[in-house]
Amino acid sequence: MKIHGWVKTYNSSNLVLRIVIAIFWGAIFGLLLPSQKWIGELGVIFVSALKAVAPILVFILIVCSLSLGKSHLDRRFAKVILLYLVSTTLASVVAVLAGTFCPQKLYLVNAVETGAPPTDILDVLHNLLVRAVSNPLAAIVDANYIGILVWGMCLGFALKKMSSDTTFAVLRDLANAVSLVVRWIINLAPFGIMGIMFTSVSTNGIEIFKTYGSLILLLVGTMLFMAFVVTPLIVGVVLRRDPFPLILRCYKSSGVTAFFMRSSAANIPVNMALCKKLELDRKLYSVSIPLGATINMSGAAITIAIMTLAAAHTLGIQVSFTSALVVCLFATLSACGAGGVTGGSLLLIPLACAPLGISSDIAMQVVAVGLMISVVQDSLETALNSSTDVIFTATAEYSSWKKQGKELPKEIFREHTQDSFAPKVDQE
Repeated sequence: MKIHGWVKTYNSSNLVLRIVIAIFWGAIFGLLLPSQKWIGELGVIFVSALKAVAPILVFILIVCSLSLGKSHLDRRFAKVILLYLVSTTLASVVAVLAGTFCPQKLYLVNAVETGAPPTDILDVLHNLLVRAVSNPLAAIVDANYIGILVWGMCLGFALKKMSSDTTFAVLRDLANAVSLVVRWIINLAPFGIMGIMFTSVSTNGIEIFKTYGSLILLLVGTMLFMAFVVTPLIVGVVLRRDPFPLILRCYKSSGVTAFFMRSSAANIPVNMALCKKLELDRKLYSVSIPLGATINMSGAAITIAIMTLAAAHTLGIQVSFTSALVVCLFATLSACGAGGVTGGSLLLIPLACAPLGISSDIAMQVVAVGLMISVVQDSLETALNSSTDVIFTATAEYSSWKKQGKELPKEIFREHTQDSFAPKVDQE
């Protein structure tokens, strides 16, 4: 009976508060009980569970949404794609400016084996196309979201042609059942995040912050500038409203979990649940969220650009205006393909280094440095990437609402009854 009361109290308490408490205890256990490795296993199990259920959830929701809804993706989807690309491009520009005005130098000594990076942009595009037509079952097993999107859309459109009420009822029940399983897993997030925090504290010392403190600060500062200046500016221009209520809501609900899980794919169920709370259309976010986990990579663009420029400054290479533009271009295109490359954004650093004449051996040493600071860099990068998936999906949806004369959610925009970004007109 007492256990039932504890469970009831746990379920009724605020999830964010539970996560904050879990972070605290995870850090304490990591400092005082570093040998208790079983605590860290809680994090491994939690992330593995989310990674396992996410591909199934995405596939079923896409099939269900397209088979039950419209036979085409409307202008909202095009706007989401445009927002993703604009954000990633601006992130590259901001990162190049930051890396130019605050030059960093690296200690390049030993290269490490981290896998084979792509050799050029065509390799990245080739990998994307191949993954798009991969075996659908393999796509689900391997969490290949490009393949899941393509085959889910094909099956959804095909089922729509059948016009069977029985089939549609089964799809609805299946989608609801998988969504319920996801909610159960997310409800256990505090235990998983406590395990992740324990592992981070018990295995990573503070020496890395002394050696590469300046580089870490530049990466963190640039990502925070992107998060709290550039992204709000984009959203504000599109919605002509104060963007911070929406943005802070998404950072709190999505960014926190993404920061500790360090996986955009694992954070997809969290983003799906947040989109539902924001009253967004499932037909839109069931496609835009998994796609954003693949191509909306402003954090990755920042990492690639800054690390590339740091390598250039270390070698004494003068970066001209033209070279800076090339770095911007390669960082943007590479970041959009980062989701499908083992090692994420770090393995695409050699691709951006190549136009500057930096050898592959040197570039792979830069990757090694990135791996050393990834406990901070990768965490914040993932938080920025994943939370903006929801931000831009919501922006496209709410922009459509405004054009239709539909009222925006009061719990988000409750204090803003007029367009904050629109010029005020004096009335007599």
